[in-house]
Amino acid sequence: MAASNGDAPVAFVLKGYPRLSETFIAQEILALQRRGLPIRIVSLRHPTDRATHPVHDEITAPVSYLPEYLYQEPSRVLRAWWCVRRLPGYGAAWQQWWRDLKRDRTANRIRRFGQACVLAHETAPHVRQLHAHFLHTPSSVTRYAAMMTGLPWSASAHAKDIYTSPDWELSEKLGDCQWLVTCTATNCDHLANLAPDDRVSLVYHGLDLERWPPPPEQKSLRDGSDAANPVALVSVGRAVPKKGYDDLIDALAQLPGDLHWHLTHIGGGALRDALQGQARKAGIDGHITWLGSQPQTEVLKAYHASDLFVLASKIAGDGDRDGLPNVLMEAQSQGLAVVATEVSAVPELIEHGVNGLLSGPGNPRALAASLERAITDPDLRKRLGKAGENRVRTEFSMTGGIDDLARRFGLSGDLN
Repeated sequence: MAASNGDAPVAFVLKGYPRLSETFIAQEILALQRRGLPIRIVSLRHPTDRATHPVHDEITAPVSYLPEYLYQEPSRVLRAWWCVRRLPGYGAAWQQWWRDLKRDRTANRIRRFGQACVLAHETAPHVRQLHAHFLHTPSSVTRYAAMMTGLPWSASAHAKDIYTSPDWELSEKLGDCQWLVTCTATNCDHLANLAPDDRVSLVYHGLDLERWPPPPEQKSLRDGSDAANPVALVSVGRAVPKKGYDDLIDALAQLPGDLHWHLTHIGGGALRDALQGQARKAGIDGHITWLGSQPQTEVLKAYHASDLFVLASKIAGDGDRDGLPNVLMEAQSQGLAVVATEVSAVPELIEHGVNGLLSGPGNPRALAASLERAITDPDLRKRLGKAGENRVRTEFSMTGGIDDLARRFGLSGDLN
C-alpha cells in the first residue's frame, strides 16, 4: 500500500491549514516546493481564519482534510478502517494505540486512531514519506498511519507540542520516527535527553527575507512627551496565556501618567475580550487598538508605523510556552527595537542591551521599567533596532534551515 517511488510526494501532516499564526510552516512548505519537493498537505482541521497570508496563495501543493470529528464522517472512517485492517502493520498500530489509550483515556486519543486510518487509506498509497508538524496530535496520527503502512515518518517539533506532552509519549515517538528537527536549541537539548540516539537536530525557522525587505528609514524622535504624538507600540500574537498579554497590560498601567504611548495589538485568541476588559479596568483602554488577526501585508504596515515592538511571553500554567517567536525576527528585520521577556529560546535571538531589552517573564514591574526606558529614549531604540536587524539578516535567514530539510527529504543538486 505504501508508495516507494522516489518521485512520489511527501505528505505534510498539519493540525490546521492554512493558519495565520503558523506562517513559519507555510514559508517552509513553499521554499521546499520551490526546491522541487513534491508535497501533499494533509490537515486534521479545517481553517478558521477568515484571511490568509500571501504565502498561502503561492503554495500549489494539494490539500486534503481528515475527518475533524469521526462522527461527522462515519462512512468515510468505517470504509478506511475496513481496508487498512488487512494491512500487515495494522495489528502493531492497534496495539500501540491501545497502550496509548490506557495511559491517555481521552476522546482525542480515539479520534487520532480514526484519522490515522483515513490517512493510511487515502493518502499513504500516493506518498513516499509522512512528515508531521508538531509532536503532539499530528505526530500521533502520523505515527499510527506509518505503522499501518510501513512508510517512514519524520517530524518537526515547535513549542506547545513539546512542553504539554508527557515524557513517555515524546520518548516513544522519538524512538519510532526516522528523524526530527526542532526550531530552538532549548527544545533540542530537552528532546535529545528523551531520544534514543542523535536523531534530534536543531533547525531554526529563520525568515524568508525576500518577504521582509529592508525597512524604510526610521526617523521617529518620539519620546512620549507629546500627547498629540505618542510613541507607537505594536505587539503581534494570539491572545492566549503563554503570550503574557495580561502582564503587558499590567506593565502599561504602571507607566507614568505623563508618558504618552499607544499600543496596537494584532492577533486573535480566546482571551481577547478578557484582556480588553482588563485594560478598561486599568483605565488604559483608550491607549490600545485591537486589530484582530491580520494578513502579513498588514502586519508589515504596522511594523513600519511603529516605534517599538513588545512581547511578554511566559510559561503558562499547563506548561505551554513559546519557542522562538517568529514575530520577534519579523519586527527586528524591520529595524524595530524589541522589548521582550527572557523565556524559552528568546535569548537565543536577543541579547539584553545589545539588540533588545529583556526582563523576567511574569514580572510586569520589570517589563514596565524596560518599556519606560525604550519609550523615552529614541536614540536607544534606533541603536537596538539596527543591531537587531543586522542580527536577523546575518544569522536568521531561513536559507540554511531549508538547505538542511531539502537534504533530509532527499533533494540533490544545487540547493541555493
